[in-house]
Amino acid sequence: MILINVKFPVKPEFADRWPEISHEFTEATLAEPGNLWFEWSRSVKEPSTYVLIEAFTDEGAGPHVESVHFKAMQEEFPQYLEATPQIISQQIESDGWGPMGEITVD
Repeated sequence: MILINVKFPVKPEFADRWPEISHEFTEATLAEPGNLWFEWSRSVKEPSTYVLIEAFTDEGAGPHVESVHFKAMQEEFPQYLEATPQIISQQIESDGWGPMGEITVD
């Protein structure tokens, strides 16, 4: 699968509204057949930064970046951001989440 982490440095005046601003793009991405997950989290250390953790099947990443909603996001999101998002994108040998070995909950 393709595992992608992206940090979005949102302008402070839009930080509280980011879930609403990104909602349409998020829902469209979640509906893609090759999407495995697409989850936003807000940084505790930097409250204006949102971290997106997303995963696609090997075949799903290409159609994602070629989609109409991805192209619309490329046009819309920059007005809300302080800087260019930073990304880590890797193809990994996995098909999903697994239990953490260092903590067990019965």
